[in-house]
Amino acid sequence: MMSRSYTNLLDLAAGNFPEMGRERERRRLPMPRVMTVPGSICEFEDEQTNSVASDNQSSLVCDRMIIVANQLPLKAKRRPDNEGWSFSWNEDSILFRLKDGLPEEMEVQYVGSLCVDVDPIEQDDVSSYLLEKFQCVPTFLPPSLMEKYYEGFCKKHLWPLFHYMLPFSPDHGGRFDRSMWEAYVSANKIFSQKVIEVLNPEDDFVWIHDYHLMVLPTFLRRRFNRLRMGFFLHSPFPSSEIYRTLPVREEILKALLCSDLVGFHTFDYARHFLSCCSRMLGLEYQSKRGYIGLEYYGRTVGIKIMPVGIHMGHIESVMRLADKEKKFKGLRQQFEGKIVLLGVDDMDIFKGINLKLLAMEHMLKHHPKWQGRAVLVQIANPARGKGIDLEEIHVEMQESCKRINKEFGNPGYEPVVFIDNSISSSEKMAYYSVAECVVVTAVRDGMNLTPYEYVVCRQGIPGAEADSDLAGAMKSMLVISEFIGCSPSLSGAIRINPWNVEATAEAMNEALSMSEQEKQMRHEKHYRYVSTHHVAYWSRSFLQDMERTCADHFRKRCYGIGLGFGFRVVALDPNFRKLSIDDIESAYIKAKSRAILLDYDGTVMPQNSIIKSPSERVLAILNKICSDPNNTVFIVSGRGRDSLSKWFSPCRKLGLAAEHGYFLRRSQDHDWELSGQGSDFGWMQLAEPVMQSYTDATDGSSIEKKESAIVWQYRDADPGFGFSQAKEMLDHLESVLANEPVAVKSGQHIVEVKPQGVTKGLVAEKIFTSMAEKGKLADFVLCIGDDRSDEDMFEVIGDALSRSIVSFNAKVFPCTVGQKPSKAKYYLDDPSEVIVMLESLAESTCTPVTSDDES
Repeated sequence: MMSRSYTNLLDLAAGNFPEMGRERERRRLPMPRVMTVPGSICEFEDEQTNSVASDNQSSLVCDRMIIVANQLPLKAKRRPDNEGWSFSWNEDSILFRLKDGLPEEMEVQYVGSLCVDVDPIEQDDVSSYLLEKFQCVPTFLPPSLMEKYYEGFCKKHLWPLFHYMLPFSPDHGGRFDRSMWEAYVSANKIFSQKVIEVLNPEDDFVWIHDYHLMVLPTFLRRRFNRLRMGFFLHSPFPSSEIYRTLPVREEILKALLCSDLVGFHTFDYARHFLSCCSRMLGLEYQSKRGYIGLEYYGRTVGIKIMPVGIHMGHIESVMRLADKEKKFKGLRQQFEGKIVLLGVDDMDIFKGINLKLLAMEHMLKHHPKWQGRAVLVQIANPARGKGIDLEEIHVEMQESCKRINKEFGNPGYEPVVFIDNSISSSEKMAYYSVAECVVVTAVRDGMNLTPYEYVVCRQGIPGAEADSDLAGAMKSMLVISEFIGCSPSLSGAIRINPWNVEATAEAMNEALSMSEQEKQMRHEKHYRYVSTHHVAYWSRSFLQDMERTCADHFRKRCYGIGLGFGFRVVALDPNFRKLSIDDIESAYIKAKSRAILLDYDGTVMPQNSIIKSPSERVLAILNKICSDPNNTVFIVSGRGRDSLSKWFSPCRKLGLAAEHGYFLRRSQDHDWELSGQGSDFGWMQLAEPVMQSYTDATDGSSIEKKESAIVWQYRDADPGFGFSQAKEMLDHLESVLANEPVAVKSGQHIVEVKPQGVTKGLVAEKIFTSMAEKGKLADFVLCIGDDRSDEDMFEVIGDALSRSIVSFNAKVFPCTVGQKPSKAKYYLDDPSEVIVMLESLAESTCTPVTSDDES
């Protein structure tokens, strides 16, 4: 029986989740931790969305890591008698090797599909066998679904796009096909069911791998709010200009943000992801103590930058096997007297194999000294799937090889040896050992571990006899594309732009011509890095960061909101909750002296509203609340006093604090008070030219000059460039105004310079003190705001009781707008909720009876 969750996958793909059910809060026994019959999820039937985790961590001692990938790290072949299957570990798989970096006591379980098609009749037996012998849970996808999911959406949409190929025509990447997207979602859903079969959500870690499963985090997070979950992308992540062309771009971003930790090989890939989050979702990242994080509805999603490594022990064991099979000797005899350049690539359009052949041709033509001596051995591994234009590029490579060998070859010498079939790992090690230089000309590649393997092989096995084949040359040279993930790690390599064939040829010539001493020094530098940043180091580091990121899972209150891929988990401090209208109305009615402080933009007026003046509804509500003599009501805003005076002229009894409190007016019957250090604003003549220079250089930015402050805003500028310019301007202004009595602050798309000591917090303190002096200590305080400047008010209100500037039994309601980290104890979701809440207070307000009414 399959789980009832997400029954309509077409609705899901279109962005509509059916309502989920509550998980039965029932602890699973540590053993058995899996179901032996695939598809049976009896303990996780849906009743209502919620986290199954309790507020206390599990008492089970041992954690477990569940590794989820498109393909299990297994090899499979049919038995000779055709009765069943034989399985073995794929020792070349990174997923198999990464467990070496995990704690010894940590159990590791794999969920993924097999590399072979298993008949439905055999699937139950295969599942039970793999679970018992390999701790693997196979995911069986129907062939029609697999075709659309893997060969379709993964290989025809995601793979080309992530490697910077746009679908300009049906022959290059293919147009977006929604049925393939629906198949992708369906396949991810099936993977989620398999994970749920074996998952103990309170104790397990889940580590999802690569672009095949990018929406899987949404399925799992929907079921388990506090699940500890990481995702690592092994391919490049494209720049935002490329990624934004994907029709389902936001769905995938939001799904990835359901993870606790998202990992990338390089900073470039992470930077592109962060840029997409900024431009499409309005999220800004923060770096704290060296860790990068995105605040997403109260959760911090960690960003991990760590290139994967190789398994040193595995490479050495394969070298021993190659030595045993006499592979080294055979190749040394074959290429005796020749200098070997080596290329090892998968057969696909992004590996730039033909660019390498053209560079070899150019080198032989312009550096004839290498004719008859230099040999390029190009190993082209079979394609992993039905790639784009494979036949065309294969024909092109064959033609290049024939042309080069015809022009520069002679009896006993072929300048290009093209091997277009798979070779064993031991053969590959033998080729590494005879190669003077490895050349990688991929035009885009997520990581590429070939250079790492080559460096280790050339180092040899420690302790091997000096004259043995295992001793190693202790020197190596690398010519590598700057567009591959391992390039930043190998600082001693000659980096090239593979599109520049002439420059690549010169780099190959330089590598061959380099002195032995320099080759050795570069090799030693690379070996130090590769031998310490191995696959175990990578997995250990990822687990440590996942543990750190998930540390406060059980401290916060978590709940899920949203439909489709808009689903997200909101994580809030236990003391941070939504403001209840019933609670505040009850306290309001009982109070005898009330203080109500309201921010304007983003609080009673939506931030993105084109019309900035208050509506008739807002004015009527404020007038009604102000009509009660027991109420002291203020609008506390960063706006200028002229705008506020004009907009709120119908509210005679409303207090106004303009420019963050520099100007304060208690009602229209009072004059404006000055709350600053005098009226010397000579510093504006220093600040304005600086801001003007940034305005001229930043399209979409502008300057707002107030009486006491000057503001540079970049709300309409490019988000990334505006943010960068704001940081630069902040430093510039702080330097220029270092000796002036001003404060330079950054806010939401603004940089502001204002007099020191002017904050909304001081406004709140002044209002409370004034009420106390009149013998009207506030016994009800409501303060609502939406940005950083309002946090000063929340802080003062939090201390007001202890400082006795409000009544000892006062009901205090500091409230922020939006669910985000704040010093306020309450929140409302948006300005519309603020208006509804104020309206309820207005309806509870007793309007005083005048003498005319009495008569």
